[in-house]
Amino acid sequence: MATPTAKARIKGGSFLIEQRKPEEIFTPEDLTDQHRLIAQTAEEFMAREIIPRAREIEEKNLPLLRELLQKAAEIGLPATDIPQKYGGLELDKISSLIVAEKMARNGSWTVTIGAQAGIGILPIAFFGTEEQKAKYVAKLATAEWIGAYALSEATSASDALNCKTHAAPSADGKSYILNGSKMWITNGGIADVFTVFAKVDGEKFTAFIVERGFPGVSPGAEEHKMGIRGSSTTPLNFENAVVPVENVLGEVGKGHLIAFNILNVGRLKLGAGCVGGAKYMLAEALKWAREREAFGKKIADFGLIKEKLGEMVALAYAAESISYRTAGMIDQLLEGVDLGSASAGEQILAALREYAVECSILKVVGTEMLDWVTDEAVQIFGGYGFSSDYEVERTFRDQRVNRIFEGTNEINRLLITDMLMKRSMKGELGLIPAAQKLLGDVLSMPSEAEAGDEEELADVAALVEGAKKVALLVAGGAVQKYLQQLGEEQEVVGVLSNLVMEVYAMESALLRTRKKIGKTSYKACRREADATRVYAYEAADRMEIEARRALARIAEGDALRAQLAILRRLLRRTPPDLIGLKRQVADRALEMGHYPFA
Repeated sequence: MATPTAKARIKGGSFLIEQRKPEEIFTPEDLTDQHRLIAQTAEEFMAREIIPRAREIEEKNLPLLRELLQKAAEIGLPATDIPQKYGGLELDKISSLIVAEKMARNGSWTVTIGAQAGIGILPIAFFGTEEQKAKYVAKLATAEWIGAYALSEATSASDALNCKTHAAPSADGKSYILNGSKMWITNGGIADVFTVFAKVDGEKFTAFIVERGFPGVSPGAEEHKMGIRGSSTTPLNFENAVVPVENVLGEVGKGHLIAFNILNVGRLKLGAGCVGGAKYMLAEALKWAREREAFGKKIADFGLIKEKLGEMVALAYAAESISYRTAGMIDQLLEGVDLGSASAGEQILAALREYAVECSILKVVGTEMLDWVTDEAVQIFGGYGFSSDYEVERTFRDQRVNRIFEGTNEINRLLITDMLMKRSMKGELGLIPAAQKLLGDVLSMPSEAEAGDEEELADVAALVEGAKKVALLVAGGAVQKYLQQLGEEQEVVGVLSNLVMEVYAMESALLRTRKKIGKTSYKACRREADATRVYAYEAADRMEIEARRALARIAEGDALRAQLAILRRLLRRTPPDLIGLKRQVADRALEMGHYPFA
């Protein structure tokens, strides 16, 4: 059987220092007939079961949520990642992303099924003993039981390892006695089984499988939230709660391996869900713009509206490209792995760890993209967008929590740079040598990102290479100045992560478009090329501003002026007519009435 190590062809984070070929990445255009059937099934379920009951869901009808989860389970929607031997579908990560994307039209439902399919089931499916899997996973896969994940606490939300909930062995050695409280437990009011994290003897961070019916376990009252109001969110309290020793999940003291690796799955699916949400918001905005009249014509004909619509498409295109590229690399690493084997969980998690940087990028880019798209959709609706009679109002509220879920975007920004630096320090990724070599290469660089064949997107390719060097320039300067203290300069770390994210998004969109051009023609992919240029050139603008901010912190005087000169050279570009490109992309979307690609 192949192992993840044997299948690893692309190192996580290597996009900063290596060039990829279009054929090396997975794109939405590569979906198989099976993938498209899964998408159709998920869409039909949403149209049949969820959308007609959106009002009931919003009113926090908890019995309805259980009923809907069980209906979704009848067609396997919460069990795409689960081995068949435990009642799952045992599908690839691309399929999981498709389901996450299609479930995204209703925020409360998205959170409910997402928690069941991810953090509700996967900790036990990946880390449980055979006995634990046999007892719990099949019932969770069918939604006979509902699962939840209890990590956060009132005083240690992002700082999860600093939890106060503690566990002590019972006098007879047969149980652990848990005391403490957890907060913001998704599905807390309907869950039958919880993955709970507590410190054994006050210091060994450990995961436990806790049933609702265990003595001393009591969910608290439902939270009243700004958004995702229809989902269940409660505290979870433990007062001398009795948990059998056989319900320790993984090893005592190794709970962090479960907590943080499961979050990588969540970030991957959340990013994909945001792509689905953006497509839906775009469709609503397009429909409204084509129907709404002002000053004697449709508002879709106004330039400022087209600019918003074109920008929506370009941002969604880049995020979608990241989503499928990342999932495709994970699937490639898992090719040949027997998902029903005892070692499958560790192999899956090894693949997710390899691409943890990319998962965090997708989470941040996806959630911030959806935030912008939804905000502009409300603006296109005008006063109607502020009315609860229209779904854009609910979506605006619902999506706000995404930047907090699965590690706040600030935490993920710190993680992106930290993970890259640690890999480089260990010699697993040659970022530091590449940064050191950069200055010697400056004089041989192209003077502008415009030479070459337009149909091959040579200008964008040159811009991407320059963007990679900008990230290395700032990283090299930051490491040289701060060394091991770089983590204390959070603003600089945040800039580094912003640069890294823009590089990955730019390159993902470019590779996707080039791959499609190679299979068809530039003429057939003209609008995809337009969207790619819009994203790349505007990303370069953002990168230049961010890099200047960081360099001014890192250097001063002649050294700063020299680095700013290098920055200008690396990102020197003659911008295309971005206004015209956005109009053309918007016109294509208006003509189709929905997201115009894939």
